[in-house]
Amino acid sequence: MGFPSLLKKASLVGAFFVFSVCVDSAWALCPSPGALPSIKVQRVVDGDTLRLVDGRSVRLIGLNTPEMTGKGRTAEAFADTARKRLQALVAASGERVALQVGRQGKDHYGRTLAHAYDIRGRNLEAQLLSEGLGYFVAVAPNLDLVACHQAAERSARHSRLGLWRHSPVQGVKQLSSAGFALIRGRVERVERNAGGLWLEMGDSLVLHVARRALGNFDLPAVQALEGRTVEARGWLIDRAKRGGLRAGQARWMLPLSDKAMLEVLP
Repeated sequence: MGFPSLLKKASLVGAFFVFSVCVDSAWALCPSPGALPSIKVQRVVDGDTLRLVDGRSVRLIGLNTPEMTGKGRTAEAFADTARKRLQALVAASGERVALQVGRQGKDHYGRTLAHAYDIRGRNLEAQLLSEGLGYFVAVAPNLDLVACHQAAERSARHSRLGLWRHSPVQGVKQLSSAGFALIRGRVERVERNAGGLWLEMGDSLVLHVARRALGNFDLPAVQALEGRTVEARGWLIDRAKRGGLRAGQARWMLPLSDKAMLEVLP
């Protein structure tokens, strides 16, 4: 075996070692809080949703994976990969998961909100995040694993794994459809009124912190963001399609529920 081949083999071994360390770190970051009852999974609906044999649908906390096909839309990149990876993790756990239901136990669709763990007590959301198969999200009051989920995503992003292979971050002028988005831009104006806190990002986008969510933010720090570049994530709303767009208002609005969904960049 020649020297170039040895180098190639060594680099592959090194890459595998780094990937293994990242994966092991993700497992370790979000350990089970203790003994939890396990339940059998009937099927994996998508990368962040399980259907249990008792009839419950479970939406995993802290993770948002790309959307599958449905309602006239095509599947987003890595949607099927995320679903298949979650299927594999559930299968490796004997088709059973342990659940820690969130402080808010159900969403507006009636799904159970919970963290899921395998039979060894390892967090499934952290695993998917560490492989770049979903985005970290923080929705109050279900914030118990925010730090470890952030770290898991950061590891994948640094290594350019999965959906981070090509940056999914959009600029303000690139916005074209509602749904989950990761957006980078400059805060031009910050205003507080009876409706909460508003961060204007040019003429077309405003970030909104509702009054009920103000306690989840460092308000003096947020109000000092004028002129700073930020990265925000969440579910983008097209106000024009909702019929609530008034003259002079930005078409796009991104509600922010927790400070972890807003990052100030250098």
